[in-house]
Amino acid sequence: MKMKSTAYLATLALPFAFASCKKDHHSTPAQSATISIENVLNSKPLVESGTFQGDGSPAVILPGSAVTIHFSAAKGETLTFATMYGWSNDLFFAPENPGIAVYDAAGNPIEGDVSDQIKLWDNGTRINQMPGASVNHPGTADNKNVTEVQGTDAQGNTYLPASQLVNATLVYNGNSYFTLTLKNKSGGTKNETPLSPGVWAVSYIVGGNLLNAAPLYTKGQPTANGLTNIAESGDNSVLSTYIAANTGIFTPLSPVLVVIYQGDTNPFYKEGEADRGEGLKELAQQGDASILAAALKTKAGVKSVYVLPAASSTVLLPVIGETAGSTVSQAISVTAGDRIAIATMYGFSNDWFFATTGNGVDATLKGDISSSIALYDDGTAIDQYPGAGITQFNLAGTPLTENKPIALVPNPNAFNTLPAINNFIRVKIQ
Repeated sequence: MKMKSTAYLATLALPFAFASCKKDHHSTPAQSATISIENVLNSKPLVESGTFQGDGSPAVILPGSAVTIHFSAAKGETLTFATMYGWSNDLFFAPENPGIAVYDAAGNPIEGDVSDQIKLWDNGTRINQMPGASVNHPGTADNKNVTEVQGTDAQGNTYLPASQLVNATLVYNGNSYFTLTLKNKSGGTKNETPLSPGVWAVSYIVGGNLLNAAPLYTKGQPTANGLTNIAESGDNSVLSTYIAANTGIFTPLSPVLVVIYQGDTNPFYKEGEADRGEGLKELAQQGDASILAAALKTKAGVKSVYVLPAASSTVLLPVIGETAGSTVSQAISVTAGDRIAIATMYGFSNDWFFATTGNGVDATLKGDISSSIALYDDGTAIDQYPGAGITQFNLAGTPLTENKPIALVPNPNAFNTLPAINNFIRVKIQ
C-alpha cells in the first residue's frame, strides 16, 4: 500500500506567465540579491479519513443497525472503508479498490444504492471455519494474501454476495459533501453477522491519478498496517492510527508572482478590501499570475515584476516521501527604499493564496522572510474542502462566485486544521 510514484506529477500544470520590467537611473547604488521560494509542505496522500462504529458495548453494528460516514470529495476521488465480518475468522467487507465512485464521468454526484460496489475479502491470516456465532477466535494461523471471497472461501464455506449482507446508500449534501450510510442487513440470512468498528479514507487526486488508490489493503498482496486487527478481532485502532498518519494536506503552489516596488501600499491587494479586478482573482482561483503581472507593470512605483514557474512541473510541488519540494529563484537588483512582495495560489483550494502581509518587506533585507507570509481568502469563490471540492479549478471544476473582502484564512477553518505557514512555504533573500 505504498503511495504511487510521483513521476506523473510533472504533468500537473497551472497556467503561468513571465513578465519583468526594470527602471534605471536610481539615485542610490543598486544591490544584487536572489529571492527563492520553496514548497516545504510535508504532504500526505489522504485528504480525509476516520472511523465508524455501532452503538452499545461492544460497539458492533448489529443486523438491522446502520452507521453513517460524512466526507467531501472532488471529481475522481473515491471512498473506501473496511469492517470485519464479525462471525468469521478473518473476513472483512470493503469496496474494490480504489473505492466507491461518488461522481459520474461528467462530474455529477452519484446518489442511491451503491451496495454492489462492496465486496467480501479474506485477510489470509487465519484458516476459515464455518461462519457463525460459534467461530473460535482467533483460530488457526495461515499465511496467504488478501483475496476476494466470491461465493466460496478457500475452505469451501459459502457466502451470499456482500451486497445482500451490507447495504450502502449514498446521498449528496451539496458543496462536495456526501453521506454514506452502511446498514447491516444480514439478519435472517445464512450469513448473519455483526459488523465491527471500521475505518474509512478518501485519497487526493493529482493530475488525474489518486495519490493512494489502495490505502487499506491490496488485492493479491499480504495484509498490512493493522488491517489484520480489524479482520481477526474487529479492532480498528491500529489501522486508524496508520491512516491518520497518512491523512493531511497536499497542495502545489502556483508559479510565484514577485513584485519589487516603492511606496507605502502593497500594489496588488489589501486585507479587508475586495479583490481589485486586476488579476488577483485569476491567481487565487486558477494559479494564473499573468494578468496581475501585466497590471502591476503599469503601476507607479512598481520597478520589477516576475512570475516564477518551477522548472519541470510548472507548479511548485510539495515534499512527497523522500522527494524534496520544488524551489524557484530569481536574481533581483534593489535599492534603498524598495519593497518586495510575493503571491502564489494554494493550488488545491477555491481561491486561497499565500502573500506577503501588509506593505511587503524591505527588499534590501537578507535572510529568511517566511514569517512575513500569510494565507488569504480572496473572497471571489465559494470555499470547499481543500483538495476535495468539485468546483476547485485545479481539480477540474468551475469556481462558484461569491463577493467578500479579502481575509486571512482562519486556522482551524471550517474544513480542517492547516500546518503553520512556515511549514508550507519558505521565502529567502540572499
